[in-house]
Order: sequence, then structure tokens, then C-alpha cells
Amino acid sequence: MKHIMSFGILASTVLAFASPVLAQTVFVSTQLRPIEEATVVREELLKDVGSVDYVVEEPPQFAVRMEAERQAGKHTVSLVGALHGELSPLADKDTLEPLDDLAKKLAASGMPQSLLDLGKLGKSTQQYIPWMQATYVMAAKKEALQYLPAGADVNALNYDQLIEWGKNMQEATGQPQIGFPAGPKGLMARYFQGYFYPSFTGGVVRTFQSADAAAGWEKLKVLWAYVTPNSTSYDFMQEPLAAGEVMVAWDHIARLKNAISAAPDDYVVFPAPAGPKGRGYMPVVAGLAIPKGAPDKAGAEKIIEHLSMPDTQLLTASKVGFFPTLNVKLPPDLDAGVALLAGTVTATQASKDAVISLLPVGLGDKGGEFNKVYMDSFQRIVLQNEPIADVLKAQGATMAKLMTDTKAACWAPDAKSDGPCPVQ
Repeated sequence: MKHIMSFGILASTVLAFASPVLAQTVFVSTQLRPIEEATVVREELLKDVGSVDYVVEEPPQFAVRMEAERQAGKHTVSLVGALHGELSPLADKDTLEPLDDLAKKLAASGMPQSLLDLGKLGKSTQQYIPWMQATYVMAAKKEALQYLPAGADVNALNYDQLIEWGKNMQEATGQPQIGFPAGPKGLMARYFQGYFYPSFTGGVVRTFQSADAAAGWEKLKVLWAYVTPNSTSYDFMQEPLAAGEVMVAWDHIARLKNAISAAPDDYVVFPAPAGPKGRGYMPVVAGLAIPKGAPDKAGAEKIIEHLSMPDTQLLTASKVGFFPTLNVKLPPDLDAGVALLAGTVTATQASKDAVISLLPVGLGDKGGEFNKVYMDSFQRIVLQNEPIADVLKAQGATMAKLMTDTKAACWAPDAKSDGPCPVQ
């Protein structure tokens, strides 16, 4: 590892002498990674803000990189953009610059204090500035509405109604018409953590192998009979929706945006269904932070201020489907598809039966292993039809070890814990 790092430093030094390129502010982000989104960041969102090297990293690699720089004491990164739960481990190790002055400016500009408080990550100083927010929703072709069960309100569905809707569509068309992003790069794990488990069990970790969880998995097996088998190859649901492969889908708003923006009159967008414990939903907050030892702290602050301006926040919403953290009014000429998505985000947050599930916190570089527990359970229970009790017992043991190893305390909607979050 030392040889690799030394070579990297040597190579960068050689390059620095080889070409008289202006110094760039290195901005590493786990968000807006797809090529189309990263291009928007580089060519539009960061336009006129100076020389910025926007680098995208998968979350596990991001955690490794930041820890390597911390241990080496040699910093190349001046600004990071990541999810709340990905920034939390950096704050725990006291590696982020306090941003209180920036937070005061943004509070005066209309950023809600509740969001800014999230950015303190439990500390007394501002650890990150909320950058953008999103969530996950369902979308359907309007032609699917004719198959809704009698009396069902698409904006307040429960799982039994979704199952009946799926059955009606399949009987009418001869094909399963519901789709989920259960492919290799899909966000299906977030469905289990933010929607399925909270809706059926009221928790995520504590309730992992409960009787309520087993009942939920039974219900999901029934639903899956009306879900297209191609779901296990879908990463983004906008493509199969636009291609007519499915009529109803669940996904992250940014991964539905292109289809809906291309034909907004063809779609309805609505909250995910409710279960016995309520309507689970996962608010996704991404933040901007400056690592201690950043080579260009002033440049990083300039970028944060730029990305937090009302016009830039609205451009972000329009171009990539992540919504402002500033309390700004969406303009009437906003992309019709983005407006549809924005309305559903508001409706989901305002649902009387909403059960908020935060993104995982305290897992460090083990987030992928946490996701795998849910995906392995899904594979074994739903796709391979293994006994639910056996799978939950085995995967529950894996989950418990993961919580113990990382010492991760419970997060909402689970009740707080003094030590590692227990699996009950």
C-alpha cells in the first residue's frame, strides 16, 4: 500500500512539473456519478466557479480514499460531496472543517434550520452543508390507472391494493407490469431499508428477523408474482418505463426523471405503498464538507456557496432531479416532469402515516455489506423460495455481527441504542 501511495504522489509531482496546468480544486463526490449527471455537474453546475476537478467515487472507495489520506497526512481532496451517512464516519474521526460561518449565511438565505441541524452530525459545530435532497417514489403510465382496484387512491395505496393492481394489469395484458431496480447497480437495498421494512415492521435493524418481518416477506412473495422477472437486470427504472416494458415502477427520483420529463403527460407519480406500520419513506440528504488539511479550503468554500445559490439549486433540480435544500419556490416554467416528482416528494413527506427511515449511519466502509444482508435475504426468500424463518435467522446473525463489528448505534425508525444496534 505504501509503495502504491508513494508512486501516486511521485506521479502527481511529475505531472505537475510536466505541464503548467492551473491548480484545480479537487471535489470528490459519491453523488451524481452516472456519466450524464457528472457531465451536468462539470459543464453546467460548476460553470464559472474556477478550476474544479470533479471526481466521482463509489461509496466504499470513497471511504477508503478518505481514510488513506487521513492516515498518510497528505491531502489531495479539498471538497467532498456525499450522503449524510457517508459523512458521519468522517465527522466521528474529527476530520472535517467546521462550517459555522457558511451555515449562518445559508440560514439567512432560507435553508431550513432542521436541515442545517442534520449537518451537525450530532456535534456542536456544522460538519457539512446540506447540498441537495431526494427520495424514492413510484411512477405509473396513466394507462395503468384503469386497472386500479375499486376504491383505491393511487396517492394512498397499501400493499394489498398494489398486489391487486398488479394482478389486474397482468390479467389484462398477459405480462407482469410492475418493475423494481433489482439489478447489479440498482437501488433495491434502499427499498428494503427505507420502505419495505419500516412499513411492515416499524424498524430496520432491530426488527430484522421479527414475526412482522416474516409476514412482510410473505406479502412480498405474493407481490413478486406480478413483478417482471427482468427486474433483476434493471439498474434504472426510467428505461423500462419509457420502453413500455413495465407500467408501474419504484425507484429514486433521479432514476425516473428522464422518462417522466420526456413525456410528463403520460405519467402519474405517487408515494410508495403503506404496510401495517405505516408508509415507510427514506429522505436522502447529500451534503458538502471540507476535509481538515484541504489544499484549497478557500476554493472549496467558494464552490459550496455557488452550489447553494437559489439559481444553482433550481438548475440542479431541473437537470438531475435532486431538489433544493434552500426553501425556494419552484418556478412555473420548471420542467414538467421535475414538477411532478417535486409534488410527490412533498406529498410523501406530508403523509399522515409516514414512517421516516434515515440512511444508515455509523457503518463506515461496511455499507455494502449492510446492503448485501437485505439483497441476500431477497434472493433467498423471494427468488429461490427458501424458508423465511431459516433465512432471517442466518441473515440476522450476519446483521448482528456487522452491527457489533462497526459499533453502529440504531438510527430512525429503530429506537435508539446505547451500544451497537441489536437484532431482535
